[in-house]
Amino acid sequence: MKLIRFDALLLLLQLLFSKAASEFNIETLPGYSGTLPVKLETGYIDVGETEEVQLFYYFVESESNPKTDPILLWLTGGPGCSALSGLFYENGPLAFDVVDFDGSLPSIHQNPYSWTKVANIIFIDWPVGTGFSYANTSKGYSSSDTKSAKDNYTFLRKWLLNHPMFMKNRLYVVGDSYGGKLVPMVALEISKGNGAGLQPRISFQVLIYYLYDNSIFILKFCNITLMRDCNGKYYNPDPKNLQCLYALRLIQESIKNVNRGHILEPKCKHIAPKPNELGWDQTLAEDDSIDHLLLPSKINGLWCRFQTYVTSYIWANDPTVQEALHIKKGTITDWTRCNNSLSYAHNIESVVQYHKILSRKGYEALVYNGDHDMLITYMGTLKWIHSLNLTIDDEWRPWNVHGQVAGLVSNSLSHPFT
Repeated sequence: MKLIRFDALLLLLQLLFSKAASEFNIETLPGYSGTLPVKLETGYIDVGETEEVQLFYYFVESESNPKTDPILLWLTGGPGCSALSGLFYENGPLAFDVVDFDGSLPSIHQNPYSWTKVANIIFIDWPVGTGFSYANTSKGYSSSDTKSAKDNYTFLRKWLLNHPMFMKNRLYVVGDSYGGKLVPMVALEISKGNGAGLQPRISFQVLIYYLYDNSIFILKFCNITLMRDCNGKYYNPDPKNLQCLYALRLIQESIKNVNRGHILEPKCKHIAPKPNELGWDQTLAEDDSIDHLLLPSKINGLWCRFQTYVTSYIWANDPTVQEALHIKKGTITDWTRCNNSLSYAHNIESVVQYHKILSRKGYEALVYNGDHDMLITYMGTLKWIHSLNLTIDDEWRPWNVHGQVAGLVSNSLSHPFT
């Protein structure tokens, strides 16, 4: 039996996987004047047991030193919210001009605070059915927590084999909202793959994730009544516990007009983004979906964050934009920022065990909570830390930015698992 050299094996894998991927360098985009200020790549990589799923991605090279700067795999939440949200509304290098937006194709400008100043970022449309990702079969559109974790790992391996110049770069797995639940699951897949000798070996050293809307960390309310009547269980309470249900209903009634994502921002009535020959549908919607948008972006003098998302609908559904991004024709008929009709099974209730395993292996984690966020409060993270039996080596202290207190921080958590 002949031994195959390691570099020859990688070459063979690259040749095999290159057939399963398509990638394009994007130099210009509709809405941006001139050549893009960053190196942007888009493409598809097929995953799944029969490679029936085509996951779409945006890759932006670091503006500093892409050959040595780390790679971030960014997992937007939902599940079902497009990676375009991260690219244009969060930490990406581009942003829509929402101030001067008039309903036509929005203008694009550069984001001076982009994370691509120091890192390469892969923004991925996950799971299948999100953004521009699609499946070749109807069965392929079914997904779950566990399947998504495996698909994202397969995506990452194939992407690296098609980009061998980044194989030695340190990798960070990052997510917000529901993506925070998938991050430790993907991280464990990477760790197991490295341990099994799967190629390419990923330079996975540090785990970073953000938790925002993950059911296992929900601890919305903390008062004497709930502690007494609900026995500390506020999520999925016992339906027979009428006192607890009544207490929760009172709380819900008292906060129904509060913006739970940011309690200091107004809660606005929304308008559904359904285009017609006269423009955007002006029918008021009363539900809490963040994808009901309003045009213009200010109503009665109030600025509403979610209403600015209308720019993405106009932009991503424009035929010239889809052509510039090299979207396969006929695969997506109506792009939505967040797909709320996915065939998705939430089959992992708790990822605490994933955290314990990763912590034993020596991986580090950064957890972020907004102190004005009522969807996921910092109290939930504190409870999670205690549940992991971690010891705080460095007590909580003020975190200062330009001489001002911007929050509280604690680090250097030890890992005394038994």
